[in-house]
Amino acid sequence: MRSWTDSLRFVFQPVVNLATGGIVALEILARPEAGDVLAEARRDAELDGTLAVSAVRAAVRKETTLPLHVNVFAGTLADLGGLTPLHDAVRGAGRLPWEVTVDVGPPYTHVPQHALLEAVGALREQGFRISADGVGDGDVPLRLLTDLGPDLVKLDASLLARSAAVKSMRTLCEELGTLLAVEGVETEGQCAAAHRAGAQLAQGNLFAPPARVPVTDVYVPPAAFGAEGPTRSGPSVREFVRPAALLPDSASAGQVRALLTGSPDVSGVLLVDRDGVPVRSVHRSRFLLSMSGRYGHALYADRPAAKLGDAPRTVGIDATAWEVLDVVADGGRARTSDDVAVVDAYGRCVGVARLADLVRALSETRVEEAAGLNPLTRLPGSDAITGEVDRRIAGGWTFALSWLDVDHFKQVNDGAGFAAGDELIRSVGRLLQRTASGSTRVGHIGGDDFLVLADLEGLDPLAASVLDAPWSAGGLPVTVSLATVVCGPGSVVDHREAAACLAPLKKAAKALSGASWVLGRAGAPGHEVRRGAEPASGRAECAAG
Repeated sequence: MRSWTDSLRFVFQPVVNLATGGIVALEILARPEAGDVLAEARRDAELDGTLAVSAVRAAVRKETTLPLHVNVFAGTLADLGGLTPLHDAVRGAGRLPWEVTVDVGPPYTHVPQHALLEAVGALREQGFRISADGVGDGDVPLRLLTDLGPDLVKLDASLLARSAAVKSMRTLCEELGTLLAVEGVETEGQCAAAHRAGAQLAQGNLFAPPARVPVTDVYVPPAAFGAEGPTRSGPSVREFVRPAALLPDSASAGQVRALLTGSPDVSGVLLVDRDGVPVRSVHRSRFLLSMSGRYGHALYADRPAAKLGDAPRTVGIDATAWEVLDVVADGGRARTSDDVAVVDAYGRCVGVARLADLVRALSETRVEEAAGLNPLTRLPGSDAITGEVDRRIAGGWTFALSWLDVDHFKQVNDGAGFAAGDELIRSVGRLLQRTASGSTRVGHIGGDDFLVLADLEGLDPLAASVLDAPWSAGGLPVTVSLATVVCGPGSVVDHREAAACLAPLKKAAKALSGASWVLGRAGAPGHEVRRGAEPASGRAECAAG
C-alpha cells in the first residue's frame, strides 16, 4: 500500500538579500502530488513534525550547503514542544541547528500562547532560529509577535500596497533586533517597494520560482539596488550577512578541500566548535595554495584543517558596516579579502560579511547623502528630516519638530552683503550641529531656514544655545526666530501634517520682536510664547482696543 510519503515531493525557493543580491537561505516547501497532506498536518501535530524532518532530509539529498528554512504550524509547536526529532534529524544530517530557521506559520487562533512561547524557547536553546511567517495576511496577534522576538519576520507582499503598514513593521523589527523579509514578490515594482520600505530580505517568483533542484543564481532587478532606502547613519551588518560555509573544528584538510573544490562560490570555511562558535578561519586561496604545493596533499590531507587556518575575525550581529571595516583594517593587509564571521549574542556564527559588499553599500550611502546635502552648510535637506519624522511617527514616539530662521534676512543681505549673509547661515548651521546630541537631527532646507528634530529632553538646551548666541553679520546685530510643535503618539499622521501644525507657530514667532520662541502641541489649540515680546505697535493696538 502506498503511503502519503510516496506522493510527497519537496521544492526549494531561495531567500534573497536585497542589499547584495545573493541567496542567503533556501525555504523547503512540501508539494504533495495527491491528497491534501498539508491540510491534515494543520490538524495533526505529529504529521507536521514528520514533514519538517522529511524536509531537512530532502535538503541533505540535494547536497546544498545553504542555510535552510523549514515550515511548522504554530499549533504543532504548542503541542509537541521543542521538536526533538527535528533537532536529531539536523544533527544526523551533518548540519547545525543554527543553520536552520523554523518558519512558524498561522493559524494562531486557539493556539495556547504560553505553550507556543515555551516551545520557541526550547528551539532557541537547541540553536534553531525563529521566523514569524505569514505576517500581515495571517492571524498572528501583535503582542504575541513581540513576545516571540523572532530573528526574522516574513511579511506578505500584499501589504506592499500599504506602505505605512510595512514601514511600521520595519520600525517594530528595528526595536526587536529582527530582520524583515517580504515573501510572494512577483514584480519588479514590488521588489523596489520592499527595498524602499526597508526590507532586507525577499523571496518570490520574481527571483526564482520553487524548484526541485536548489538554484545557485537568482534574478534581482538592478533598480532594487538603486532604490531609495531608509535614512540611516550607518547600515547594519545584518543587511549584508551571507551564508557561511561551516565545518566542525575537528575537520581534516581533506574535508575542507572537498568542500571548496565542490563549491566554487565559497570564499572560505569557518571551523566551529559544537556550539557553533568560530574557532578557525580557512581562506580559500591561501588554503588551496598550501594544498597544491609540492607534497602539499600528502602532508596536509589527513591533518586537522585548523593548522592551515587563522584566528577568526568576528563582529556581533548588531554591528554597523563601519565597525566591520574597522575589524578588517585591524587584521593586516594580507587578510583584507577574508570573510568576517558574524556572531549572535552567544558567539554562534550566523553568517559572514564580505568586504566588497560593505564597501559598495557604504559608497552608495555616502554618494546619496552627499547629493542631499546643502552645499552651503553641508547639512542634509528636508527629505532626510521628513523621512525621520515619518519613522518616529510610525514608531509611536513623542518628538519636537522646530523651524528656525534669521529675522529680516533679506535686509541682512542687502545691508551687509551676501558673503556676510552666507557666513551667518554657516555659523547658525555649525552651532546647531555642535549642540545637537543623541537622536537630534538638524537639516538646512534652503536660504536661512533650518529644521530641527529632537526629543523633548534635548529641546531646551538647543533652543537656549541658538537664541542666546550673539549673532551678527557685517557688524550688524541679528536675531533669530524659533517655532516648535510637540507631536505625541497619534497626534499627526505624517510629516505633512506636522509641518501644517508648525506653519501658524512660525507666523506667531515672526510676529514677536527680538529673539523669539513659540511652542505649541499638535492637536491642541493655542501656543506658548517662551521667548520674545509683542512689538510696541502691537501692544499699543491691544491697549487701544
